[in-house]
Parts: sequence; structure tokens; C-alpha cells
Amino acid sequence: MKSDFSFKIYNSVEDLPAKWDDLATKNIFLSRDYLKTLETAAPENMICHFIVLFHNEKCIGIAISQFLDLSKIPSFGDRDSCIRTKIRNFVFKKMGSKVLIIGNNMLTGQNGISYDKETAVNTIITLLKEATDSLEKIFSKQGNKPHLTIFKDFSETEIKNFDIPAFHSFYRFSTQPNMIFDIKDSWHSFDDYILALNKKYRDQYKRVRKKALDITKQKMSLEEINNHSERIHELYMNVAQKAAFNTFYLDDHHFETFKKNLKDKFLFYGYFSDNQLIGFNTLIKNGSDIDTYFLGYDDTCQKEKMLYLNMLYDMIGYSINKKFTRIIFARTALEIKSSVGAKAVDMYGLIKHNNPILNLFVSKTFSYFEPKIVWQERNPFK
Repeated sequence: MKSDFSFKIYNSVEDLPAKWDDLATKNIFLSRDYLKTLETAAPENMICHFIVLFHNEKCIGIAISQFLDLSKIPSFGDRDSCIRTKIRNFVFKKMGSKVLIIGNNMLTGQNGISYDKETAVNTIITLLKEATDSLEKIFSKQGNKPHLTIFKDFSETEIKNFDIPAFHSFYRFSTQPNMIFDIKDSWHSFDDYILALNKKYRDQYKRVRKKALDITKQKMSLEEINNHSERIHELYMNVAQKAAFNTFYLDDHHFETFKKNLKDKFLFYGYFSDNQLIGFNTLIKNGSDIDTYFLGYDDTCQKEKMLYLNMLYDMIGYSINKKFTRIIFARTALEIKSSVGAKAVDMYGLIKHNNPILNLFVSKTFSYFEPKIVWQERNPFK
């Protein structure tokens, strides 16, 4: 890279230059408010860094990185107990527990990089790779040499920008898609969405709503979240531990920190039955998008009350009534999200093992450790 291009790595949001804001304005997940919140409420096994790319004195790009030490979490997830999962967990513990991610591993989608579109994308990506190499050296000096380096969540078009020599040693992968719900211009209220459903899925909606007639949904304040913090964490862990694979767990007061710092940009909804909190979901306002965040629920109530599906309908209703244009439903539960109208958008990443010998086997073993999920896409509309 020419000498008039440079980068700087920052350990704290407090130290970021004012120029960071020039490229962070369109995405709340790159804003100082969010990053300060993330810094405060990051999982115990996560270390965040912030990268600024320069052309002379001009800021031409920004990115966040997250270093995850998977050896610090007690369990990757309890859902699967097959031999493949046991082998995968053993291999990760021994040969892949220290992971450097360029992007935000707590979200789905490209929320970790922004750059000046007047600068050639090849220049941005080459400079970002140099900054990543520098981060690898920083962690190595601290005795935390990353096993794996990952650039995450790019669209099919964006990933092609990485077809340059600096990334020839990386393996391109795709896992679960991002489920995105587009809100049609003709939907002025939630009723318009219901009318757009075909008979089968309109009947599904009616059936689901009947199951939850005795449930009270409540938008919760910071004080109310604090008062229920122990139960909230219990419900979150109930869902998190049933995931196929976890790279982190949220701490006991994660949601309080988010509500305190992001205020009305962060929405927390509790679901109550007989005055008992049985579930919750969270949303983050990001411009014209609504991003779904973490949720939790009691298993018994989930099955009996179809709680998860009721939550999805509530998220759709809120987003339509408040004139948002998209809901980012993220990964997992692909078929049920498809049944309410979300569409799958493939996301791609790049991965490299920093042991050159083991890196030769990444492409051959990735599909074994991360098998393709088979699911049926639904179309609920007329």
C-alpha cells in the first residue's frame, strides 16, 4: 500500500477520532452510542477493536473487529449430542478457540465495515487486510495468537470484491442466510399485511393468536427490565443453550445496559401470563430498518402458546405501523420466519486458519463442521 494510505487501530470508543462519525451516520451499529454500549456489555470472552483507514488525513474507511476466546465459554450449545457435534467441539477447543472476526458477530448482516465510496474498493480491502494482519500480531504478542481469522457477512456482490491476491489463502463460505422481511408500500397498517396473506397462512395467524389470548404483552422500561433481570437472563439462557453452536453468552445485565444507553432506539417487550414473565424479545431501530436482537422464552409456554410465532407477528405489526421498510430477522428458525413472509438472503464470509498446514484442510472440513441446513421456503402471500 502506498505511503499516503495508512490505518490506525483503537482499543476504546473514547479514543476514536471525530472523523469516525463521517462514515458511521447511516448505521446505528457503527455509531458511538452503540459501540460504547457494546464495549460496556460485550460478552466476557470478547475483545473489541476499532479500525480507521486513512488517505493522508482523510478518513476513508472504518471497521470493527472482535476477538473471541471460545475456550472461556462453558458450552458451545446443548441442542445436538451427535458424534459430529462432539468432534466439532473438541476440534474448536483445541485448534480453533481463538478467533479474530472483522465484523460484528452479535448481529447478522454487514454491520462492521463502512467506507468512502469515492475510494477504490480494492484499496479499502487491501488496507483493511493490512490492519487485520497488524491485529493478529498484537494478539500474538499478548499470547493470544488467533487460530482463525474471519471476515463475515457480505452479500453475493460484496464478496466478489475480495477476489484479490491478499485473500487467496482464505476459504469462501456461506452458512445460514439472513432472513429479511420487506414491508410493502401498500401496507399502511398491520391489517393490510393480514389481508395480503393467503387463506392457509391467514388461518395460521388466527390459530396462533387464539393460543395467546391470555398473554399480556408489555413494552418494558429500564426500571422494569432491572426488576426482572434474573428471570430475563434465565429465559435468554434457556434459548441460547439450545442453539447448535454458540461463540458467546450475554452477561446478566446485558439488556439493562442496552436500554440505558440506546434509550428509545432499543425496544424490550415482555410477555406475561398470570403476572409471570414467560418470554421477551428485543428490537433495535436502525434508520428505516428494524433489527431483531436477542429473545428468550419458557419452553412450556412456547409450545402451548406458540409464543415465538406470536412474537414474529408482533414484530411485523410494530414495524408496519411505525413505517419501517424492512425487518432484519437474522439467522435461525428459517422456515418459521419464511412462513410469515421473510425471504432468505445468502451471506458469505472468508475464513483462514493461521496455521498454513491446517489451512489447507479448511475447505475440505468446513462442510463437515457446518453442514448445509435443509429447509422448505414458504410463501404466505396471495
